[in-house]
Amino acid sequence: MTEPFINIVTYTIKEGTLEDFKGYWREFVDFVEESEPRLIAFHAYVSEDGTEVGIVQVHPDVDSMEFHLKLIREHVEHAFAEFLDRAVGMQIYGAISDSALEIMRQLAGPVPLTVKPHGVGGFTRSAAERAPVVAIQRG
Repeated sequence: MTEPFINIVTYTIKEGTLEDFKGYWREFVDFVEESEPRLIAFHAYVSEDGTEVGIVQVHPDVDSMEFHLKLIREHVEHAFAEFLDRAVGMQIYGAISDSALEIMRQLAGPVPLTVKPHGVGGFTRSAAERAPVVAIQRG
């Protein structure tokens, strides 16, 4: 089984645009969810003070990430024009192709980048696969 590909990027939000960004994000998420059935997870988290947003995405493999990058390019450019100042950090977990890494660097610009391509084990479980919690009795 192929390991998942995980990408986490943090951006600064332009002053005074947080609420507009949230509205844009909801529409963007709808577009991504409809256009990318293989994408496992796609979430954004805003800092306590509303100045940064972290975007977390989990793909089944790097091919899914490459498709995502091609699909969203113009959306990312729009987000930078309207809501985002700059990327402040990027983390990549999983094997990545040179072409995907180059596109990610172009979209994010000069940013501290961490790449951890070698998984050592784990599992992925979807919400549909979750079993009910069973209490363990100890004697």
